[in-house]
Formats: sequence, C-alpha cells, structure tokens
Amino acid sequence: MSTNTPVGTAARPLRVAVVGSGPAGVYAADILTKSEAVKSGELTVSIDLFDRYPAPYGLIRYGVAPDHPRIKGIVNALHKVLDRGDIRFFGNVDYGTDLSIDDLRNHYDAVIFATGAIKDADLNIPGIELEGSYGGADFVSWYDGHPDVSREWPLEAKEIAVIGNGNVALDVARMLSKHADDLLVSEIPDNVYAGLKSSPVTDVHVFGRRGPAQVKFTPLELRELSHSKDVDIILYAEDFEFDAESDRQIQSNNQTKTMVGTLTNWIAEQPEDLSELTASRRLHLHFLHSPVEVYDSAEAPGRVAGIKFERTELDGTGNARGTGEFVDYPVQAVYRAIGYFGSALPEIEFDHSKGVVPNDGGRVLDAAGTPVPGIYATGWIKRGPVGLIGHTKGDALETVTYLLEDRENLPLAATPAPEAIVELLAARGVEYTSWEGWLALDEHERALGEKATAAGESHGVAVQRERIKVVPREDMVEISRGAAVEV
Repeated sequence: MSTNTPVGTAARPLRVAVVGSGPAGVYAADILTKSEAVKSGELTVSIDLFDRYPAPYGLIRYGVAPDHPRIKGIVNALHKVLDRGDIRFFGNVDYGTDLSIDDLRNHYDAVIFATGAIKDADLNIPGIELEGSYGGADFVSWYDGHPDVSREWPLEAKEIAVIGNGNVALDVARMLSKHADDLLVSEIPDNVYAGLKSSPVTDVHVFGRRGPAQVKFTPLELRELSHSKDVDIILYAEDFEFDAESDRQIQSNNQTKTMVGTLTNWIAEQPEDLSELTASRRLHLHFLHSPVEVYDSAEAPGRVAGIKFERTELDGTGNARGTGEFVDYPVQAVYRAIGYFGSALPEIEFDHSKGVVPNDGGRVLDAAGTPVPGIYATGWIKRGPVGLIGHTKGDALETVTYLLEDRENLPLAATPAPEAIVELLAARGVEYTSWEGWLALDEHERALGEKATAAGESHGVAVQRERIKVVPREDMVEISRGAAVEV
C-alpha cells in the first residue's frame, strides 16, 4: 500500500482511526490533534472515532453511577473535544462485525484501539454460579441503561452482599441501598427507576479482604455514601486493624489519611446500641473478610442463601492472611465487584490472563512479541482496568508519542480519502450515527427531562430532571439518524 502524496501534509493528512469513544479514545484523538508536530504545521492529521454504541463517551455513559457528582464535568470536557469539528464520530459501528482490521488498514495509516474493559473479573469460589449471584459490571450496565442488556433486573433480595472495596463496589452498594425516588434528579432510565422502586432490600453488606487503610475507593465515593437519605451506615470495631504498613500509608498518602479519618469518625459517632438506628435501610461496611463460598439451602436449592468468609488479619506489609476463623452471612444475592476485565479483539493478539492487548508502551505486539506496524492501544485495553480517568491522559500521551515517532514507517492506507469509509459503511448497510446525531439524541433526552419537570412531578415525586436516558439501541439510532420520535 502506498501513495505518491507525502503523508502528513495538507494534501494528504495522516489518517488515524480510533476504536472506542470513551475517555481513552477521546483523549488520544485530542492529544494527537494538539501534538507539537501538528501545532507547528509539520504534520496534518485526519481522525475518525468509532464506537459500537450509538452514543459516545463509553464507560462514562455506561459505567458510572448516574448520581455520581463528577459525571457532568467529565462529559462536558469530552463534549468540547468532539464538538470542535476536527474529529469525526461514527457510532453504532462494531469493530469485528461492521469493520475488520483489513478495512481499517485499507482506509487508515494507523489504528488506535481504546475499547476499554466492560466484563467482570472472575471470582473463583464455590457457588459463585448460583442463581442470585451477579457481576457488578453487569448491574452497572443495567442501571446505566446499556442498550445491549436486558431491560429487567431481578431485585428480590432483602439482604445483599457486595464483594470488593473499589469505587465500583461502592457504586453498586449505593445504588442497591439508595431509595429510587432520590435518583430521579439523575438521568436514570424509567425502567431502572421502576426496578429499584420495587426492591425490598433492607441491608447491603460491602466486604473487603484487607483493612480500612487498604481500600481502593476514593474519598469522593466514600462521602457519597453518607448522602443517601434514610440509609444508615454501619461499621464494626473488630474490622479496624492497622499494621506498620497501614500507618505508613496513612502518614504518606493524604487520600488514605482522609478515608481512614472519615471511617474512624463514623464508627466513633455510631451508637453502641445499633437498635437506635432508625433508617429503613442499612449499608454495612466490613473489612478483613475474604470470600470462601456462596451457598444455597435445602429450602431453595440452586439459589443464593448466604456467603461464607474467612476472617483475615494484616501481615505487617499491608497485605492480609487468613486466620482460620470463618463467618457466615445470610443473604439472598451476591454481587462481585472485584474489577473489570478486557475482551479479546478480533484479529488482534490478546493476553487472556491479564485481559489486555499485548503492547509495548502502546505499540501492539504480535504473538512473537514484535510490534505490529500501525496498530496501537490505549486505556484499559492497554494497561488493564486500573487507575482513575486522570491516568488515562498520560497513558494516551505515551501511545500517541510512539505513533508519532513511527509515522515515517507506517504502512500507508490504500484508500485514504475521508469519504471512502463513509461509502463503505453505507454500502454495507451500517446505520452509523454521527456527532450531529448525538447532539440530536442529547437534545431529545433533555427534552424528556424537561417534559417530566414541566408536568410538575415524575413518578409521583416533584423533581427537576435534567434528562431521561433513552435505552433501546433502535430508538437511539432512529433519533440520531433524524427520525421524528415523539417526546
């Protein structure tokens, strides 16, 4: 594949495809457009951003609890990048189905995969497959109105266990324990509101394997728990253990110090007699518990009836070891929220043990460990599901830096004209959505919120609703592609 026109000039820009429009993909595209080579006029770029969903923003739209206070700020930042007009958005285009790696190579000089991680990490303990045992990521997809999951979720348990001590675990626990009416100010879809409204839950238990100083959630997520109305937070003195490494972490890390301080204040203010707590729902935070088995009962075989833990103790290094003491908790549902895991990409090498695309600083590697010319990765599919959104920018910068270093040796696209990919998608009958289509869908969702607000109440509750999220994929595509849909 070659061209007589120098790549990166005004006549023939460097053509780059980014697969995935979450923060990782948008940041990579933005950093590329703002690189020194582009700003100096040495290089011109033409970037197309693809996503399998009709709407952009990836995990921000479909992986963060709708009541999270930082969503709006992150979405606004991503919106500003895509709204500039120098990056094209193609939604509802699935890599591996609608487009192959050969298609992308044919139309682009370089491809950056930013597909993230959406599956739950496995928890290999007996009984995890019982009915009533769920993945936290699957629950997040449901309450965030993911277009490819069932509209229904079984919310029948009064007592629930959430395994994990990260931000997702706290999001899951908060959404399970929070009263549905208090979520109406968010963009929660109507079917999700109806499901949560009917939930009989009284107690949600969150379990972590190590101590309070080793939790993986952030102060913001912890504080959000205390904002839930008619929900008491309960802690247990026997779970508050600190070793030498814990003390070091508390003294050297302000975030750890803040969280430990918050937790110890909460338990100090907690009444000795828990019967004095009057909320209709309780959220229990447990530490030093390692899950051993999910079990059923003779009365309900095949269904979750409880979960067994081994009590742990800190070993002086901040890690935990078993004590040989076991405790049981009767629950009717278990949610594992111990992390996300990446999904393999068609025709791209994949590390199934780590859930990532093998890479060297973002340069994708083949089975022999050799960089594949013109193929790159960034975000969670590159490094695994660790770190906060802020880390994604540095990660994208590393990948883009290597791409720019390689640009003189990239395999050049045979069909680089920007309109060629549009013609290919149209010829294949792909109902792709555009940035203008997203603006139409965004306006539609806001109009749904305004209608509910103007009516004076939503589901019998007077509330200001900024938007109501559209869930079915076909509706999202219709609205995005210009069909008139009644509000």
